[in-house]
Amino acid sequence: MLFTTPVLQLNSPHFFMGHARIDKVSAAGLLITLGIIYGDIGTSPLYVMSAIVGNRPISEVTVLGGISAVFWTLTLQTTIKYVILTLKADNKGEGGIFSLYSLLRRRFPYLIIGTMVGGAMLLADGIITPPISVASAIQGLRIINPDIKTVPIVIAIITAIFLFQRAGTNVVGKAFGPIMFLWFGMLATLGLAQIFQHPDILRAISPVYMVRFLSESQDSFILLGAVFLCTTGAEALYSDLGHCGKKNIRVSWIFVKFCLLANYFGQGVYLLEHQGQVLGKISPFYAIMPEWFLIFGIIIATSAAIIASQALISGSFTLVSEAIRLHFFPKFTVKFPSDIKGQIYIPVINTSLLAGCIGVVLYFREAEAMEAAYGLAITVTMLMTTLLLFFYLKMQRWPAVFVYLIVLLYITVEGAFLLANLAKFMHGGFVTMIIGSAIILVMYVCYKGGQIKSRMVDTVKLNQYRDKLRALSQDTTLPKFATHLIYLSKARADDEVEPLVLYSILQKRPKRADFYWFVNVDVTDEPYTMEYKVNIIEKNDIIKVRFKLGFRIQQKISYYLRLVIEEMVRNHEIDLDPYYHAFIDKSYIGDFRFVLVEEEISQENELPLLDSLVLNAYDSLKVLSGRPERWFGLDESMVTQELVPVVIKGIKEAKLQRIR
Repeated sequence: MLFTTPVLQLNSPHFFMGHARIDKVSAAGLLITLGIIYGDIGTSPLYVMSAIVGNRPISEVTVLGGISAVFWTLTLQTTIKYVILTLKADNKGEGGIFSLYSLLRRRFPYLIIGTMVGGAMLLADGIITPPISVASAIQGLRIINPDIKTVPIVIAIITAIFLFQRAGTNVVGKAFGPIMFLWFGMLATLGLAQIFQHPDILRAISPVYMVRFLSESQDSFILLGAVFLCTTGAEALYSDLGHCGKKNIRVSWIFVKFCLLANYFGQGVYLLEHQGQVLGKISPFYAIMPEWFLIFGIIIATSAAIIASQALISGSFTLVSEAIRLHFFPKFTVKFPSDIKGQIYIPVINTSLLAGCIGVVLYFREAEAMEAAYGLAITVTMLMTTLLLFFYLKMQRWPAVFVYLIVLLYITVEGAFLLANLAKFMHGGFVTMIIGSAIILVMYVCYKGGQIKSRMVDTVKLNQYRDKLRALSQDTTLPKFATHLIYLSKARADDEVEPLVLYSILQKRPKRADFYWFVNVDVTDEPYTMEYKVNIIEKNDIIKVRFKLGFRIQQKISYYLRLVIEEMVRNHEIDLDPYYHAFIDKSYIGDFRFVLVEEEISQENELPLLDSLVLNAYDSLKVLSGRPERWFGLDESMVTQELVPVVIKGIKEAKLQRIR
């Protein structure tokens, strides 16, 4: 018998976790956006102008040209590319390079290479953001005490930030928006106070100064790399789209950009007043603060840096979670520390990021030294996003001339930034590139290893085994294994299952059950899909269930399957009455037993050297994976695990000779 249920939609009372996106502009939405989206790009005034001026004598060309370059970078790169164009490429309200790839992978599967590279470099660059933000804020204490040791303070703050992740940010998160509003208000106030005294600084808006800055400077590429630091948070802005909605991002960016530029221009006023001098360890950001306000400014700046780090860590968890769904990472344990939608915690990633950040602080020690490592990897990510955006705009049938002009413009701009940042490669840029390359290798191994193992996923028709399964259900000479015996299956067809599963039921250890459930979990390219489909192979005996869950949905298969069974009982699609005993309440639907069949690569395989190396690495990475029952949200007391040897490519027939 074939029966398909009506698809259970997202708003069904049976499912929870409805996706309530912030689609309208509101005061609350704008405040939340300030706290979540702009941590990275919002703290850039702490170090950008220091990086541009460096240790050379301050000159008018450097100051006006540097500010002009910052103004036009924020306009072209952040405003036009990301806030206006890239935010259009949303996947049901979700953003980021992996979400964008999910929209494209069916038509352009080869874009997987660019997606891996972009995602890996975004994660790698994230390791440098907390150290440089916190270090730049804390180094303001040197104005009060030049001999203060900042490294232990920076490490202590970063460690506290990461340790706090396991508890979630439900309470503190509510304060992020007001604190960032205070931060941006402080940026604007300090900057405007300087601009009102010397309004001629506004002439730096003219691109003429930027051209002079880049053409007359002997080390223009190094300076361009320093300018790029003002827009490194633009990619994170796109990745966090799903938390706030594009309308709130676009409206709030007007305020944020004004505050950032006001502060940059204000720092420019101070620098012009000190032409010919060497900046040294004096930060122009703190130099424009009144002396009485300095300690308050350091506290607010440190708070903003902590929020920036927190937002980046949360974004990394989301990015890795999406990568896991795309089979780019092992199935790490994913936890949900609070009831806030989308807030997750991945212990392995948290520990790895903490170790990486501490290593960066100990290696570079000073924020000025970290600037050399900052930005190189993110330029690669931006180029990959531009590549994917090109295919997205073509898929959306935008005018071809416009699409090619836009892509040419940003490949030119970002290519120039990449060359500029490559000039810093030996001064620290190699650190993030090594980390990024390691992440790419992990992604390749996971994806390629999964492909190799998928070769063994042969399938058979369940109809061919219905008589054997029915006979096994009715064989009372065998002890009953469970009322409901459930196998997770990779076979997507409604009437198919892997031979390994049937081997487990019928041969390895015959398992008698009243109901045999075969469950397939299909992760969709849309973020919040929650649907299921049922195929009844044999009435009251053999049933195939296919769940379609979005890549942002927490998998709780035990709970979901129980809801499916309860609904089928109410609809009289299955009848549990014959299996009740007199002392059992009719509301009881029986016991459950999940059997997880894990493929063990047989020693009988003969594989090419590269495939063999990939598979060995793939199996080694499983050590980092979470337990399957936790990944699929199964009640651990209901789970049995079995190892089944599989042959991907068998040994050629051996010719043995018998001797007497």
